[in-house]
Amino acid sequence: MGSETAVRSRHGRPFLLALFYVVAGVTHFVSPRTYTSIVPPQFPRPLALVYLSGIAEIALGVGVLFRRTRRRSAWGLVALLVAVFPANVYMATQDVVGEEAPKWVGLLVRLATVVRLPLQAVLVRWAWSYTRPDAAASG
Repeated sequence: MGSETAVRSRHGRPFLLALFYVVAGVTHFVSPRTYTSIVPPQFPRPLALVYLSGIAEIALGVGVLFRRTRRRSAWGLVALLVAVFPANVYMATQDVVGEEAPKWVGLLVRLATVVRLPLQAVLVRWAWSYTRPDAAASG
């Protein structure tokens, strides 16, 4: 029964990975101002970058659902996570909440952004787990 559960779990993981990135990608279009505020100022056209990363998250998330595209999509997610890391660092080191927010909200957001930095490694590892041929073929 343990191996059956492991197989079932492994088959469900691409769906969870896909759902995570598709939902994240959609939020780039639902709330773009949230994301433009964390784009470091040295990057041009923050709104275009937000939309582009949202499209990438949706496309790559859908791509991991299919065996044929899973491995390439997983590599794409790894690359995307590396590419957006500067925004995560910027978000953790700058006051991106805004002055109109209560102080406790700012502290909570700051804590979440600092926790987000090591979480990035977990997300990279999750996507990377589908870059191996045997992992890409399962599910």
